[in-house]
Amino acid sequence: SARAGGAAGGRKLRRAPGLPGAPRVSADPPSFLLVLPGVMAASKPVEAPGGGGTAGLSRWQLALVLGAPILLGAGAIYLWGRRAARREKGASERKTPEGRASPGPSGDGGVSRSPLGRAQAAKNKGNKYFKAGKYELAIQCYTEAISLCPPEKNLDLSTFYQNRAAAYEQLQKWTEVAQDCTKAVELNPKYIKALFRRAKAHEKLDNKKECLEDVTAVCILEAFQNQQSMLLADKVLKLLGKEKAKEKYKNREPLMPSPQFIKSYFSSFTDDIISQPLLKGEKSDEDKDKEGEASEVKENSGYLRAKQYMEEENYDKIISESTKEIEAKGKYMAEALLLRATFYLLIGNASAAKPDLDQVISMEDANVKLRANALIKRGSMYMQQQQPVLSTQDFNMAADIDPQNADVYHHRGQLKILLDQIEEAVEDFDECIRLRPNSALAQAQKCFALYRQAYTGSNALTVQAAMKGFEDVIKIFPKCAEGYALYAQALTDQQQFGKADEMYDKCIDLEPDNATTYVHKGLLQLQWKQDLDKGLELISKAIEIDNKCDFAYETMGTIEVQRGNLDKAIEMFNKAINLAKSEMEMAHLYSLCDAAYAQTEVARKYGLKPPTL
Repeated sequence: SARAGGAAGGRKLRRAPGLPGAPRVSADPPSFLLVLPGVMAASKPVEAPGGGGTAGLSRWQLALVLGAPILLGAGAIYLWGRRAARREKGASERKTPEGRASPGPSGDGGVSRSPLGRAQAAKNKGNKYFKAGKYELAIQCYTEAISLCPPEKNLDLSTFYQNRAAAYEQLQKWTEVAQDCTKAVELNPKYIKALFRRAKAHEKLDNKKECLEDVTAVCILEAFQNQQSMLLADKVLKLLGKEKAKEKYKNREPLMPSPQFIKSYFSSFTDDIISQPLLKGEKSDEDKDKEGEASEVKENSGYLRAKQYMEEENYDKIISESTKEIEAKGKYMAEALLLRATFYLLIGNASAAKPDLDQVISMEDANVKLRANALIKRGSMYMQQQQPVLSTQDFNMAADIDPQNADVYHHRGQLKILLDQIEEAVEDFDECIRLRPNSALAQAQKCFALYRQAYTGSNALTVQAAMKGFEDVIKIFPKCAEGYALYAQALTDQQQFGKADEMYDKCIDLEPDNATTYVHKGLLQLQWKQDLDKGLELISKAIEIDNKCDFAYETMGTIEVQRGNLDKAIEMFNKAINLAKSEMEMAHLYSLCDAAYAQTEVARKYGLKPPTL
């Protein structure tokens, strides 16, 4: 089975191994994105700095704002200088006004007679009112401090403005908060409290772009040690991404994926009638024996012509030919509806696919294999739309109507992996293997599920057993590229980089036109040898093989951010956006692009940049 598809950020999983049209999982809440067989990372959940929970950091934090080497989709996360120290509560919450802005004797003696001393006294009085919850009186005192303070005392003035902003914040006067914080930042451009308070005010005022720039600056200044700042950035990026994707996706031109992608999709089904070659009786006598030539169909059927175009890899004509069969109410109407729906899904038009899938599912006199296949595809679509309950219902219904269909258990097993229901996933893979003992893909994915369970549980003995399981699979099925790929991801987790590299080479030997494998191998070079040139060379090779591989463009964009080439990164992310196969995937890519753009603005305004490779 070939692998195709893009990368996605992850909690515990990034990708389902092998589920066609399957969701990809990102940070909480999950973002389900379309992929094809076998592209799932095996990284442990990454604990957010300053947090004690198990929630993983989202992709923008790891790949962009952090500016640290992260290996996406390769099975492990490598963070240069990653730190997980907790921050003190006072440092993270930033709720109280500040004390003195500059060193000096305490009290009023001598100091209070100078303008600065009187200003400090007014500020101290304001702090007392603030702590007593008398915010209007505090504002009056801070205003007096501002008016008394000598204009050349920038740091003191900035503190007075920031303190007044804190009081306005308690009164929810967000415009005034933003204005006073702007004054404070003008006087002290690297003033973390003022930048973060202004970011929160911009959030309340729905100024998302400005909020993102401020919180990005804060994250860089804090060296990504404050979870509060990072969560705000994550929240704003998701909102921006969803807004932009909604508008862009609504007006996008449908885009047919590459032939490699489409063949990978269909290769994950064995009981899919519509992907089977034309039968002899469906070909004309004069052409059915010709080798290396496309056969002419015997009947005047739009569906059979569509099947012929599939064999020729002339995919752009399949929807129109299927439509002719449907409009003529021909004898292959159910097959044509399913074929048209499948290609609607492939070009990212789920709203057009759903009525066709609904109709096939409701055809009680249709071939049960067609109905079960339609349920698998509609279930995958629901997961893409973040509706796991409906998705589970469809997979369960498929198992009820066609209990001997191995595809149902294969794909439901991968759904269970995405839902962190590993034991149930293993049961489904076992049933798939019982029905289809020679299913190398199901064997490999069962090993991967067991490995994930052992790895996340930090059980060394079960990890060792799972690794041996991979060895058994590739020994029994030496031509299963998926087995080598999943084993390579597990080996990368275990930091057995040399052997992982060998496994990717095996994949390439078996599937030299699989762009995704080159991306994974390229990322491995970064993690293993910190070899940027080799990594980029392999990812460029992926694009050469498949110029519609969004995973390659996205990954290259991530690496360019880490190298400090933000303009190039934005260019790569935009290419990936134009290839996005779902609105959710597009939203994720916009988040990456917006994070990179925010860094360019922060660098321009404040001269701040995260560390680069």
